[in-house]
Amino acid sequence: MLILIAGPYRSGTGDDPELMARNLERLEEAAWPIFRSGHVPMIGEWVALPVLRGAGGESPADPVAEGIMYPTAERLLEKCDAVLRLPGESTGADQDVRIARERGLPVYHRVEDVPGYRAA
Repeated sequence: MLILIAGPYRSGTGDDPELMARNLERLEEAAWPIFRSGHVPMIGEWVALPVLRGAGGESPADPVAEGIMYPTAERLLEKCDAVLRLPGESTGADQDVRIARERGLPVYHRVEDVPGYRAA
């Protein structure tokens, strides 16, 4: 399965780049367990941030980001088979869960709940 990892990225950071980088690291911590369990992990920012830079944006706080960040996740969800929703307040992650449920995709709240989960 292609599994979108959703959780806080920009939320609660005050747009501090270091805090956003830490949030991305937290999202990425789930990538290896998902891969190890036979799936392909995906994080929207892995796609959206290079697109944002290509559009001339320097950060998710730039006005151009509005048309890139959330729409990227929405497009990815057309290809994904499931969502892993990590803890923490996040409007974008909540939107990902809503879209996934509308499309009938499973939503997991712990990496251990992903089918085929293999402990390290």
